[in-house]
Amino acid sequence: MNPLLAKLQPYPFERLRQLFTGVTPSPAHRPISLGIGEPKHPTPAFIKQALAAALDLPGHDLSGYPPTAGTQQLREACAHWLQRRYGLALDAATQVLPVNGSREALFAFAQTVVDPTRPAVVVCPNPFYQIYEGAALLAGAEPYYAPSDPARNFAVDWDSVPQATWAKTQLLYVCSPGNPTGAVMPLEEWRKLFALQDRHGFVIASDECYSEIYFRDEPPLGGLEAAAQLGRADFRGLVAFTSLSKRSNVPGMRSGFVAGDARLLKQFLLYRTYHGSAMSPIVQAASVAAWQDEAHVVANRDLYRRKFAEVTPLLEQVLDVRLPDAGFYLWAGVRGSDTAFARDLLAQYNVTVLPGSYLAREAAGGNPGAGRIRMALVADTAECLEAARRIVQFVQDQQSNP
Repeated sequence: MNPLLAKLQPYPFERLRQLFTGVTPSPAHRPISLGIGEPKHPTPAFIKQALAAALDLPGHDLSGYPPTAGTQQLREACAHWLQRRYGLALDAATQVLPVNGSREALFAFAQTVVDPTRPAVVVCPNPFYQIYEGAALLAGAEPYYAPSDPARNFAVDWDSVPQATWAKTQLLYVCSPGNPTGAVMPLEEWRKLFALQDRHGFVIASDECYSEIYFRDEPPLGGLEAAAQLGRADFRGLVAFTSLSKRSNVPGMRSGFVAGDARLLKQFLLYRTYHGSAMSPIVQAASVAAWQDEAHVVANRDLYRRKFAEVTPLLEQVLDVRLPDAGFYLWAGVRGSDTAFARDLLAQYNVTVLPGSYLAREAAGGNPGAGRIRMALVADTAECLEAARRIVQFVQDQQSNP
């Protein structure tokens, strides 16, 4: 067996299952889960119709192997979306590559980029999406966890990373909007990272799967957009990852794309050709329809905006929480242990939340997720409001019975 598998940490939801062992959820309350970031809004009907209709399109039946590079139509649809969303002109043939969702691609990219024959560090935010860590470990690299700073809206403290660590860094994962914090990286933060990249030569993987769910008038800045604004129009050393899962409420389609440095994408395509990562032609056809339409994205974003506007003020009464920049999570501070909070909330009010410490690692003398919980407001507004009311009552119970 590959000995590197032994380095993998249990996934947060496995740890949550273990935490809840022996807990009997309150039978007086129906279960509500805010634990998993899985979109629950309805999939737009036109995407389902496109998926079904694709079976009858010429060249889209299931009798042949699809090309790993995807169809020209899909690559062009992705490139056109980048033009509309960010004002960028990318070559659909060389700078865009369809992938089976951002999660699969984020993992596989490390296997392409990391050279394990020399000292290799992969830097990622802390807290973070656990795929970054697993990808680094299985590529033979050492993860380094850069802490987020609550005093700066959970911006990552890149200055805390030692220069000796940057010197060994081969890959940097950034996540903007962030999971779980919802923080968006401003242009000056990108300027700092590009300067470090120029000095040390690492590759940047920009995870942007939450980019279309935001609460301000200005949409989140993308990594490729930042590069173009800073005179890096060739996107050297930079690849952005995005997905239809959250944008279009189709996590089951497993569809997204990567875009950026043509040299890196050429090597990534080579890796994926051997990895057997081609997207089904039926999914490709439905993906074209999804990327070409913005009306459903606006409607989906409005649903989240109304929901967060109703839920956040309730929780602000009892938790250290505020509206995030973007994404569909609330990242809330609690009194005492985050794991005890999650366990007791389930037992007393049958609501599931994810302890923040499960989304981070002990580093630099502490776990930056400790004392916080992540709540995924992915269900409909009524269910999220009911969960919020129970959480308020739970915290008030704690305060009256310390």
